[in-house]
Amino acid sequence: MVHITRGLRDALLEMASESEPERVSVVLASTPAEEFEPALALDPETPVLTHFYLPETGGSVRAVFGMDLGTPAGRGRARFVSHPQGPAEPTREDDFAAAVIVAVPPWEPSSVAAFDRSHKRLSLDVVDADPPNESLASE
Repeated sequence: MVHITRGLRDALLEMASESEPERVSVVLASTPAEEFEPALALDPETPVLTHFYLPETGGSVRAVFGMDLGTPAGRGRARFVSHPQGPAEPTREDDFAAAVIVAVPPWEPSSVAAFDRSHKRLSLDVVDADPPNESLASE
């Protein structure tokens, strides 16, 4: 099962809609369930997808050297991809992560599905919670 916040799912659908007819592919990051307040009814270590990394970040370095500097090390074990012309499943062109979230038009909640690396469909649990506030540490 893949857990995703409603806010992230909705933001990804909006991004896909605005980018159509172009595809969107972004790395997703998670937050452990134990960091949410109020507490979620999940095992404390369960990852909940809460954020995405902008696809343009580090693009020129990736183009020249093949290195993805837009995703911090150790993050991004999931990916969101949009398929404006279908199919409603991962394709060979998608960069696979542990979980791939795929969306197709009409860009509604019912047009989003989760898959594992083997293209096996996974349950997608939408969590009605906001991720914890993050701030830059001041010294």
